[in-house]
Amino acid sequence: MSVVDAFATDLDAVAVLVPAGSDPTAVVGLGADALAAAGFDASPGSSLVVARDGHPIVLVGLGDVDGFDADRLRDAAAAAARATAKKGGRIGIEVPDLGVEPRVAGQVLAEGALLARYRYSILKAEPKEVPLELLQLKVAGADASELAAGVAVARVTVRAAAIARDLANTPPGHLTATDIADVAAELGAEFGFEVESYGKAQLIEMGCGGILGVNAGSEEEPRLVVLTYTPGGDPSGHLGLVGKGIMYDSGGISLKPSDPMHLLMKMDMGGAAAVLGAFTALRDLGTTAAVSGWLCCTDNMPSGSAYKLGDVLTARNGTTVEIKNTDAEGRIAMMDGLSLAVEAGVDAIIDIATLTGAALMALGKSRAAVLGNDQGMVDLVRDAAAATDEPVWQLPLERKYRKQLDSDIADLSNLGGPHAGATTAALFLDEFVAGTPWAHLDIAGTMSTDADDAWRSAGATGFGARLLARLAADFSA
Repeated sequence: MSVVDAFATDLDAVAVLVPAGSDPTAVVGLGADALAAAGFDASPGSSLVVARDGHPIVLVGLGDVDGFDADRLRDAAAAAARATAKKGGRIGIEVPDLGVEPRVAGQVLAEGALLARYRYSILKAEPKEVPLELLQLKVAGADASELAAGVAVARVTVRAAAIARDLANTPPGHLTATDIADVAAELGAEFGFEVESYGKAQLIEMGCGGILGVNAGSEEEPRLVVLTYTPGGDPSGHLGLVGKGIMYDSGGISLKPSDPMHLLMKMDMGGAAAVLGAFTALRDLGTTAAVSGWLCCTDNMPSGSAYKLGDVLTARNGTTVEIKNTDAEGRIAMMDGLSLAVEAGVDAIIDIATLTGAALMALGKSRAAVLGNDQGMVDLVRDAAAATDEPVWQLPLERKYRKQLDSDIADLSNLGGPHAGATTAALFLDEFVAGTPWAHLDIAGTMSTDADDAWRSAGATGFGARLLARLAADFSA
């Protein structure tokens, strides 16, 4: 992946980004009228292959470029990468001067192209997709060193997202809680963070009744995986990240229906995957804060030993919780991680979880829900979301709904009423942060996409990895 003044002669294809109303005659020898007759109008995402000696030219439309921004440029690069996918793995992308800051342009162009060409194909004997082997970028009027600096950042952020995607796409039989702990140890050794993992016996000693309760029906051991990143100098603060790591969610005794959503429950560890992916970026992004992560990992299975409706579990912090639905298990596992983050004395906490169908119903699959007890933390999430095009929408932490979590026999129950499910789930988690500034990301809708969508490749999106990496890099107490 490089920035060039002239493309290599052995590329498989070059994509040329074409604004609406421009004349690409100098590039392809055909004017706008001829291209229009061939069905190319330069609308966003439109494309046309033009045969030439050497590598073919693929024109990719940008539409109206008034007010063109980084998000649109990332999407355009994704469209270019997909339009050239059948040509081969060595491509170039030529970009006119669109007024985007060169460093930002380099980053989003590389992110869009690399993320769009991502495919999870490790389990295929003969993958159909050609991997992206070489990417060259040529941007009119841009400083090459600034573009290259942006590309260097993209290498790090794309890696974080790709790791999160790989983990979430992996079938549950190939990635257990024990396995993800092993993966974390390997990644920590390579990317400069420490990893400790705690098994069932240790979790019993620690009093982590949430993770243990969810795990009770499974033959697979649970794992609490603790990640620690320490910066080189005096830390600018201490950020805690807590990820839901339900490796497969059957619903437990409250069994889910056998439908397409059940099939996606291998991705119910998408929050933990996003946290782990983000940690691989911290050192290379020059993060100055100390960052700790707690991945609460287990599957949720029905069996004779599974936890039951009416059971009462005791969290790490001593809170007792009555179980009213075993399919509201993510919050049960995460209550231990949040309690441990408070004990560690972090300055702020962000948790991320594929938590509620209510968030999906409210916001769809393009935008995650964010709630919190501190507007400053929520705003940090929103700023990082805007910078990475991982969109969020703030929902209210309406405390009038807290009484829905009351229990007659325990400190609280794990389920609220029939309405505002995303909010009542967040209110449950709020019980375990002890007033620490905190924001909660509900990524149930954004964890996957059914079809390719801009830079989001079909399957797991890795949503949250780039967002958390960006936020952590900017964090200070």
